[in-house]
Amino acid sequence: QVQLVESGGGLVQAGGSLRLSCAASGRAFSSYSMGWFRQAPGKEREFVAGIRRSDGKTFYSDSVKGRFTISRDNAKNTVILQMNSLKPEDTAVYYCAAKYSDIGVIQLPYDYWGQGTQVTVSS
Repeated sequence: QVQLVESGGGLVQAGGSLRLSCAASGRAFSSYSMGWFRQAPGKEREFVAGIRRSDGKTFYSDSVKGRFTISRDNAKNTVILQMNSLKPEDTAVYYCAAKYSDIGVIQLPYDYWGQGTQVTVSS
């Protein structure tokens, strides 16, 4: 069982930056690939970024590539999403998720989810 708690969301102007953190508790954080997803009102939840458990390889959706960076610190049981050059279309609830696999980091399903943190980007 893994518990995930996101923090760092908020309101920012377009072009600004936010840093989301996800603190994990439970067993063997390093055994999980980690992902960030987001869901805007009226839209489906979509993949944003992921990091593979075995080798730390990172994955990004085309819409955030070059602007967002995912990283993890296994010693601190934390995964970070650094978001730069934010756009109004990045507005959504952002979710941290854990998957007990190296396969399919960019897609559902994931095994555990946080409660989400709101990110709002004003124009």
